[in-house]
Amino acid sequence: MELHPRNVINTLPIHRLLPLPSCKCLCSLFLISQYFHVEAKTKKFHFHILKNAIFFLANIEHAIDIILSSRYGLKPNDQILAEDKHKALFAEMVQRNKVEYHAGGSTQNSVKIAQWMIQKPQKVATFFGCIGTDQFGQILKQKAEEAHVDAHYYEQSEEPTGTCAACITGDNRSLVANLAAANCYKKEKHLDLDGNWELVKKAKVYYIAGFFLTVSPDSIVKVATHASENNKIFGLNLSAPFISQFFKEPLMKVMPYVDILFGNETEAATFAGVLGFGTEDIAEIAKKAQNLPKENAKRQRIVVFTQGKDDTVATVGDNVTVFPVLDIDQNDIVDTNGAGDAFVGGFLSALVQEHSLEECIRAGHYAANVIIRRVGCTFPEKPNYQ
Repeated sequence: MELHPRNVINTLPIHRLLPLPSCKCLCSLFLISQYFHVEAKTKKFHFHILKNAIFFLANIEHAIDIILSSRYGLKPNDQILAEDKHKALFAEMVQRNKVEYHAGGSTQNSVKIAQWMIQKPQKVATFFGCIGTDQFGQILKQKAEEAHVDAHYYEQSEEPTGTCAACITGDNRSLVANLAAANCYKKEKHLDLDGNWELVKKAKVYYIAGFFLTVSPDSIVKVATHASENNKIFGLNLSAPFISQFFKEPLMKVMPYVDILFGNETEAATFAGVLGFGTEDIAEIAKKAQNLPKENAKRQRIVVFTQGKDDTVATVGDNVTVFPVLDIDQNDIVDTNGAGDAFVGGFLSALVQEHSLEECIRAGHYAANVIIRRVGCTFPEKPNYQ
């Protein structure tokens, strides 16, 4: 199946793969998420700055001494929201070093990987996101273009483009997130606009990260309802344990529309606990999740749970099947950050070409295997995938 430009669309946290010419059946993908990365690599530290509003990745290569982490009170393994004392960290990273930016972040990583796997045509992915009217917002737009992603942003001046610094020492990672514009997406000011909604309507596959449930659940419901009523494919990622724990109500409001549910083993276990499934077995959780109430009875729900180096678990028809991941020497693993995003990107690249579930998972495994050999969610010029 040949792909055409504008096969994907994203909004704030929304992305979509649009139909391409010469397809047996036009397929598209729509994604939702909210990040932007800046990475800093040194012998001692590896820093990420996640711009949590438009899914972009920025790489910073520079020398940062241990004083930087002590100055801002960072712990070796921690995830915190930025306080006022942390705000200067982001500017300091940029000012002190030469910075290289790349489109990235949770859903944006997935779209970027999907585009990389597909190669041509370019701009298979379109992205809608919320950014600030600042320098980082301009950089995001530029890097989206360089990543061959067709970006349409909701730009507002109330909050700056979101950032998240990640300090890595050995196997430890300390994350400091300043969500800012990532929390400012407005359905009525962007998704509901006629021109943007027309882009959404052209899609036939939709993918949304669970993170967006914390920002604009109404946007998700609108897209999900459209997909269900028009027998299109709607995918959702559990994204993180806290989504199930603290955003259960909006999550379960969307669940009846979900045709493909993604997650990892930790997210799956938390989801099962919150819903009272009464089991910690990932295969059983997948089956119970598949059987949750569903609006569009024409499509049986597919559940896909990755487990790091262990087999991926997926529902195939009425059965649950395991799919071994690709072997890799532990010494070849550089950075597992973004592996889950890469898996979804690989999966979606095959899905929009109407490949089988098994082939979608195989593509996902390949993409993840490439990513974990490199720093950040980066990849070589072309995939070596057959």
